[in-house]
Amino acid sequence: MTDLRRVRAVLLAGGEGRRMGPLGTGRLKPLVPFGGTCRLIDFSLANARASGLPEVLLLSQYEERLLMDDLHRTWNAEPGFRVHFGPYDAAYAGRELPAELPRRTWPLERGTADALIRKADHVFTEGTEDVLVLHADHVYRYDYRPLVEAHRASGAALTVAYQRIDMRWVHLFGMVRFDGGGRLTEFTEKPGNPTSDLVFAAFCVFDAGVLRRYLTELDGSGWQHDISRDVIPAMLAAGEHIRGHEVHGHWEDIGTVERYHRAHLALAAGPRAPLPLERMPRTVRPETGRSWVADAPGVRTSVIPSDLVNAGLVEDSVLFPGVRVGAGARVRRSVVLPGAVIAPDADIDGAVVLEDGRVQHVTEGVSA
Repeated sequence: MTDLRRVRAVLLAGGEGRRMGPLGTGRLKPLVPFGGTCRLIDFSLANARASGLPEVLLLSQYEERLLMDDLHRTWNAEPGFRVHFGPYDAAYAGRELPAELPRRTWPLERGTADALIRKADHVFTEGTEDVLVLHADHVYRYDYRPLVEAHRASGAALTVAYQRIDMRWVHLFGMVRFDGGGRLTEFTEKPGNPTSDLVFAAFCVFDAGVLRRYLTELDGSGWQHDISRDVIPAMLAAGEHIRGHEVHGHWEDIGTVERYHRAHLALAAGPRAPLPLERMPRTVRPETGRSWVADAPGVRTSVIPSDLVNAGLVEDSVLFPGVRVGAGARVRRSVVLPGAVIAPDADIDGAVVLEDGRVQHVTEGVSA
């Protein structure tokens, strides 16, 4: 079994969700509800716990107190796994939420790499040999142990997870290419003219010493403070040993409300869904049952909660717990967030219904 005690897992969760319109307004992007069962950030945390990692370091910035309070209640209640809050962690030592937090004494981070160097004392702890970098807005279930094992066996400075996708979507991601021996030869963030159908899956394992050296060298230069735009290209240009590790199975970056909506339509497909309902984390009202229903009175091909009150018709949709659908209402191809009430005779199609009942219509497009 792979020994993960010398792996420091860090979770980058600084997003504001501005590209998601009303869905992200006033809400932390990592806490956007997903799939009728959880929030976006819960996938990486569930993966880490299932992989046997005892702890994940949270690297956050926007509305830190709100995010840390939520994660402390959700993930730190049971022994064996916890979220570490870096310079704020001592304040969360007990079960109760702290009355106040220490004053921030470091500058605001300007990118993913900046987040690592500003909290270097918490990232590069004593005995850390490898740094596993995760993100808070990706939907996938994955065991990180084979990735770490392959990284160590190869002696690489960095091992990047990658996946093969439809060429028309490559321009939205970091495009990668490898030679016949599996070494990285090209890394282009959001290429204008993609030449490969392989993309960086946005999680990777660095040799801790190498990562710290590059962060130190780049800090203070004219860099963009970003792992994908600065650190990985600098390592590649210097000839560092960088390898790829292919990710099989479902992996999705939820960057816009269009991708969010499209991902839910896929979940509503039931047996054909790319990620089965039973593999979803359960963090939103976990005591409430969920099921996919093919055909029943008032429901067709939808994911619904056991507490649904439905006097209308729900089709090809994903509903969270606490939802009420009024008499004669019709909900099609939509996502309905926790506790939302659909008015009688409403006709909702291709939308996200927010908790307060507001309807955000979604326009699908290739640029999504």
